[in-house]
Amino acid sequence: MFVSLKEVWGISDAQCGMLVSAVYWSIATLTIPISIFIDRWSRKKTIGLMAVIWSLATALCALTGNFTQLLFARILIGVGEAGYAPGGTAMIASLYPNEKRSRMIGIWNASIPLGSAVGVMLGGLIAASWGWKHAFGLVAIPGFIVAILFFYVKDYKTVDLQVTTENNNKTNMQFTDIVSYFFKRKSLIYVILGMTMVSFVTSSLMVWLPTYLQETLDISQEKSGFKAGLVMVLAIVGAPLGGILTDRWRKRKLNARLLFPTITTGISALLLFIGINYFSGVLQYSILLLFGTSVVAFISAASTVTQDVVHAGLRAISYSIAVMTQNLFGSSIAPVVVGAISDSTNIQTAFSMLPWVLVLGMFFFFLGSRHYERDFNKVEKIELEPVS
Repeated sequence: MFVSLKEVWGISDAQCGMLVSAVYWSIATLTIPISIFIDRWSRKKTIGLMAVIWSLATALCALTGNFTQLLFARILIGVGEAGYAPGGTAMIASLYPNEKRSRMIGIWNASIPLGSAVGVMLGGLIAASWGWKHAFGLVAIPGFIVAILFFYVKDYKTVDLQVTTENNNKTNMQFTDIVSYFFKRKSLIYVILGMTMVSFVTSSLMVWLPTYLQETLDISQEKSGFKAGLVMVLAIVGAPLGGILTDRWRKRKLNARLLFPTITTGISALLLFIGINYFSGVLQYSILLLFGTSVVAFISAASTVTQDVVHAGLRAISYSIAVMTQNLFGSSIAPVVVGAISDSTNIQTAFSMLPWVLVLGMFFFFLGSRHYERDFNKVEKIELEPVS
């Protein structure tokens, strides 16, 4: 809908990027406080309440009359989304056995880019047909449905924050113990840095790929939105497939959940580099479709690592640290950075830097693989109790 917003309000590409970054700023600010609440109370109830908030905020976007109002409405969406990924990841990781964990998280993660792709496709069509405000109003409806349904899913009983001492006694973890606990997990630190680099690229493409295709292929808003959405919708293949392949490999190689993202992120960097710099037209778009599958293949394994190497009572908080880092240094700044480079040069130049960000992500995943086995074996083994 950027094309429509620029025509109506005369805003710049950088301001368009801010409308996306605003959501991530809210998430980054609130995800850890909300995740503490999630770990100590209820995953499903918190997520249900947040779904109501983000749906109301989305509907509010349709009532805005200028850039500032829309920016604040977008910030409110982030308030609702702040604990969704940590709470959802913790639920799935805890309700399925370790050997199935990556594939189940992969299936769940496929829904995120799928929703983004559908939003891009429908957003362009609705904006072109009925106006951009209707696009915001209509996409708020599914969120209310999700909010109601979520109160009926399974959860697990809240886990006490206790660890076993050398004398085989149970002791409660204090705040300083928790902070020290996370800093000692090197595989967790590296996987979060790798996820942040990939998030920078995927957020850039989610926001700017329609504009890139519209300008480079000289096609309409509707067609560019559909083509960009199709690239992103291939995550429904890449995310679950990545989870399945990782779980199979992990039977032979314990640190496969970090080696697999290393490989797929490297492949994605190569595909994006040659696609952006050396090809055009149908061949370029075909390469981008392959890229759309490979770039999300990391998420199942990487997300699972954030659950594998921490205490069961800290799983939502663990993923919230990943979410905060991704949003502060990846997703939130990516749309603005790419938009600013596009303003000063062009969209082609802005996109040319993205493969190198993926190369850095590949490097971080590899470093994490060297510490995974040690961190995994140090985790307290706790049997969880499902509750309705």
